[in-house]
Amino acid sequence: MKVEGSIALVTGANRGIGEALVRELLAMKAARVYAACRNTGDAAHLVAEGAGRVIEVQLDVTRDDQVRQAAARCADVNLLINNAGLSQFGRRLINSPSMDEAIAEMNVNYFGVLRMCRAFAPVLKANGGGAIVNILSAAALSNLPVLGTYSPTKAAAYSLTQGVRAELAEQGTFVSAIFVGSVETRMAADVKGVEKVTPAYTAKATLQSLERREEEVDADPMTIDIRARRARDPKKLERFLARSLKMVPPV
Repeated sequence: MKVEGSIALVTGANRGIGEALVRELLAMKAARVYAACRNTGDAAHLVAEGAGRVIEVQLDVTRDDQVRQAAARCADVNLLINNAGLSQFGRRLINSPSMDEAIAEMNVNYFGVLRMCRAFAPVLKANGGGAIVNILSAAALSNLPVLGTYSPTKAAAYSLTQGVRAELAEQGTFVSAIFVGSVETRMAADVKGVEKVTPAYTAKATLQSLERREEEVDADPMTIDIRARRARDPKKLERFLARSLKMVPPV
């Protein structure tokens, strides 16, 4: 799919990878970009930069009503980028005090993506098929225990991506998964000792891979390393990642 001339919607667009995606879409001559974020005004700086090509949309992907409203308002979209995410570093599956954080992460990272795909599938079909890009994580490939509650949400979203791809193939919708490891964002601020790439690097890799119609992309060195280790010896990788528990106290 060509980015030039496309009409895109990006969730979680106000900062980090989402913000970089909006800017890269503009640089690659997308016709219009809907910058979706939870709070009105958070994308005002992107609207100003877009000079009429960026439209802010209030959207909390955990709310069915707002997702439906976004699909109705943005009925010309042919590129949906599910970027909004929630990560709570240090949360454990067993030793965290409650399951509230795990439920919140699943609601954003899995059910939020599912809500968006369901709502926009008819929109994309009406506009010629288009594409869905889901921003996933290296933590989807093998559980990272210091992100104990986050990793399963991204593994679920990976499986979801494959299922959506199969279901929407007949209507001509291209569906891709972009795996990111450690990016210089607020979400990854607590991640230490690994090479980080910039959000701009990730955004460029994402959109270039879309134009090449690559269904799965490892977008940074950390993800490439994890996938290679998993291919060589998945149990060894599991034991290696488990050591992270000793370096980070539970939250």
